[in-house]
Amino acid sequence: MMRIEILNGRIIDPASQFDQQSSLYIAEGKIVSRGDAPDGFSADIQIDALGQIVCPGFVDLSTRLREPGATHKASIQSETRAAASAGYTSLCVPPDTKPVIDTAAVVELINDKAEQCAYANIYPIAALTQGLVGKELSSMYSLKQAGCIAVSHARHAIFDLLVLRRAMEYAATHDLLLIYCPQDHALSNQGCAHEGAMASQYGLPGIPAAAETIALLQCLELVEQTRCRVHFQGLSCARSVGLIAQAKTAGLPITADVVMHQLHLTDEDMLPYASEYHVQPPLRSVADRDALVQGVQAGTIDCICSDHQPHDIDAKLGAFPETEPGMATLETVLPLMLRLVAQGGLDLTQGIMRLSAAPAKALAIHAGQLAVGNNADVCVFDPKQSWQVSRSTWQSQGCNTPFWQDDMLGKVTHTIQAGKLIFKA
Repeated sequence: MMRIEILNGRIIDPASQFDQQSSLYIAEGKIVSRGDAPDGFSADIQIDALGQIVCPGFVDLSTRLREPGATHKASIQSETRAAASAGYTSLCVPPDTKPVIDTAAVVELINDKAEQCAYANIYPIAALTQGLVGKELSSMYSLKQAGCIAVSHARHAIFDLLVLRRAMEYAATHDLLLIYCPQDHALSNQGCAHEGAMASQYGLPGIPAAAETIALLQCLELVEQTRCRVHFQGLSCARSVGLIAQAKTAGLPITADVVMHQLHLTDEDMLPYASEYHVQPPLRSVADRDALVQGVQAGTIDCICSDHQPHDIDAKLGAFPETEPGMATLETVLPLMLRLVAQGGLDLTQGIMRLSAAPAKALAIHAGQLAVGNNADVCVFDPKQSWQVSRSTWQSQGCNTPFWQDDMLGKVTHTIQAGKLIFKA
């Protein structure tokens, strides 16, 4: 195992409220010192981080790697390479793969692929029901034993609330986190854009905010009854932020996240017929976007997620409603976080915490901290390095981003996972 020293960087570790110019020393996969070198320490790799930020590696709560089942879109190898280049050291894989993650064999397949790609921290999320059909509960306990740290239904519908209640009781019994994407499918009515003036102008079927808030309220009622730990994923509207705040005040065991692009884009940014803007939940109003930013700033929303969804070209061809939703996002998360800081939406420490310590805490995994003795998952980035989103700078196999050709500020220079250098610019 290599010994690494990172010198002269500004170390920001939100979990321990550490923020100062210092050095970091790594050996045997762990952080062994912060400040002075341990006696007799001799580095195999030396990183001069003068002018750069040294922080915990990012933890993502939802990354589609497209394996198994959709290798024409991307692969575990291509997307873990993109993740490493973006400072991510831990990734959660939602269960809507093909086949669905509802057996230990599928978990083993993903873990084997991750091992072949030398990317250690991939966390498959188990399906809540078999095949994500919403009828029969999955074997959550055996999936937990296979390595799943949470259960989810991704964005598939659960039409029977009794099934959801039983699933939450089962998950609570085995101390499994439920990751829940609130969306009432009947109210969504196969829409593809926020129900508002822009959808009307473009003639697009709209999705009302109530499709999210009604599903959110139903689940909160069941949290109170079952005491299941729930993480609400991908909030998109102002009303949801208020509901989460009320539930936290009442002491419910919940956390929440928002996708980074929801903190920047609104339905007014949608170019006519540009399918890169087709996402679920849809881009909402300016007022919703502002409320989400305030929710992140106040800590009502705990985490910022990438919701990375690489697609092939065919998936984004055709009329807007007929295209597949989702953006390739991993590589734009850091510069968009820095853009939010520059705009005054949050401070740098808050931004780093929402990408690292907070999601690690929600998942109850040992990550997201730079304290001595912790696993050495580290991101080093230059906050002033400019770059353009283009084929020459892009690592993901999916190029479906509305930020294509945009000038970005902030670039990862090194990513270290469990003491191993997995990316160097």
